[in-house]
Amino acid sequence: MPFLRERSDGAVLLAVHVQPRAAKNELAGLHDGALKLRLTAPPVEGKANKAVVGFLADLLQLPKSALSIASGSKNRRKQILVRDLSPAEVRCRLGLS
Repeated sequence: MPFLRERSDGAVLLAVHVQPRAAKNELAGLHDGALKLRLTAPPVEGKANKAVVGFLADLLQLPKSALSIASGSKNRRKQILVRDLSPAEVRCRLGLS
């Protein structure tokens, strides 16, 4: 899957496209090679970025400290670094396998 890549250190990079100010928090399929997230948080003062990390941490059953924004902190398109899971585990926990 193009939205998911394993790094040489074993961490996983997850490409996401964020739609802020949505009616509810949800996965919304794929958008242009990235996993689309609809989030209720507004894109101001880092609120949407915190919501991305929190939402994905809940879905992946990981502490928030295991996820970080590797790139795109000021864009809708982001790369999320996921530690402590294999690509197969990420796909499974996101319900994509």
